[in-house]
Formats: sequence, structure tokens, C-alpha cells
Amino acid sequence: MLTALLLGLVAFIAQSEYALGTSLLSRPLFTGLLTGLVMGDIKTGIIMGATLELAFIGSFSVGAAIPPDVVTGGILGTAFAISSHAGTETALLLGLPIATLTLVLKNIYLGIFLPILSHKADKYAEKANTRGVEAMHLIGGFGLSFLLACIVTISFYVGSDAIKHLLDTIPQFVQAGLQVATGILPALGFAMLARLLINKQVVPYFFLGFVIAAYLHVPVTGIAILGAIVAVIMVNVMQTKKTQIATEGGVADEDEDF
Repeated sequence: MLTALLLGLVAFIAQSEYALGTSLLSRPLFTGLLTGLVMGDIKTGIIMGATLELAFIGSFSVGAAIPPDVVTGGILGTAFAISSHAGTETALLLGLPIATLTLVLKNIYLGIFLPILSHKADKYAEKANTRGVEAMHLIGGFGLSFLLACIVTISFYVGSDAIKHLLDTIPQFVQAGLQVATGILPALGFAMLARLLINKQVVPYFFLGFVIAAYLHVPVTGIAILGAIVAVIMVNVMQTKKTQIATEGGVADEDEDF
């Protein structure tokens, strides 16, 4: 029961960005670390959190579109996989359906309860009651955090023992398919992210990193350091060009005045 409550606390903290502002604490990379800490296996928690992060890497709210809930999916997927001594494919098997199911409950909260608080905040705003508006904002945000904390606590407490029996009933060919999916989903997540980031200006740097890794066998840490150095150089070059343009423009204006 204590483990379930601690996992609920992790979910509450991770979802607190709805009340306190976006901090990306909800990402599986962070929740996997804390889940591993709670479960007593930090290394496995980081590995599974990173795997789920790759699967959920494109899951961000855009406008009114709300993706599957990464908080409950990341925490419960990692926790159940650690408790059953299974691999990353199990974290994906459990994390994605849990995240989708939680999305349904999340939409009910956002569609029914939150509008009530919003209308209440409008009334406070008409009376210039800023504290009332702040209170409605905090209640709405922390209310969602409490909801997800309850889902995580109850789900883990009820399902921690049953999950072992569930894994035993999964056919071998399904587990083999999940292992294949474990390799495909991170690639899909990277593709979704690259689609948003890649343009004509940054494409050469992507290929440069590939060439350095594939042919020069430089480790990821070295590539990251090299990328940071290149970024600093490019920023300095761009600032220098802007300064030169501004200086030349000022000199031209002075010549015209003269």
C-alpha cells in the first residue's frame, strides 16, 4: 500500500504543471526515474522511462487535441514492468492502453468539472477578486493532479498482483510482436519529432551528426559536446553579422545626413 501511495504522489507532482505551469515533469523520462526510485530499481526505471519517452515523444497537447495521458501511462507501465520483472516491451504493452483509458477520464474532468470552475472564475473576475480567480485556477489544476494520483494509486494497489498472471497468459508470438514494436515505436517517435524540427537550415547538422557517429564512431556524449560548440559558434557568427549590418546601416544614415 505504501508503494501505491508513493506512486500516487509521483503522479500528483508530475501533473502539477496544470496548476503551476508547464515544467515537463510529466514526461516519462522524469516519472520513470521517480518510479524506479520508489520501486527500488532506479536503473530499470530510467531505462523504461526512456523507452516510454521515445514512444510518447510526440504526445503534446495542440489546441483542443489532448493526447493519451503520459503521466499514468509512464508511471504504471514502468511500475508494473518492474514489479513483474519484465522487459521494456511490457512497459509499452501496459503504458499505452493505460494512457488511453486515462484520457477518457481526463476528458470527463476537463469537460464537466473544469468549466464549472472557469465560470466561477469569471464571476470573481467581474468583481475584481484576483484571489478568487487564482483559487479557481489552483483548484482546477491540483484537482486534475489528485484525480491522476488516485488512478495510479488504486490501479497499482489492485493490479500489482494480477499483472503477473496477465503476463503469463500472453502468448509467445504476441510477446515477440511486442519486442518488434519496442524497436519501431521509438523510431516513430523520433520521426514525429523530426517532422516538426527539420528544415533546410538544420538538415545539414542532422546528417553531420549521423556521419560523425557512423563513420568516426564518436559516442553520443562527444556528439552532444560538439553540437553545443557548433551552436555557440553559429550564434556568435549570427550576432556578429547582425552587428555589422546595424553598423553599416548607421554609417549609411550618417553619410546621407551629411
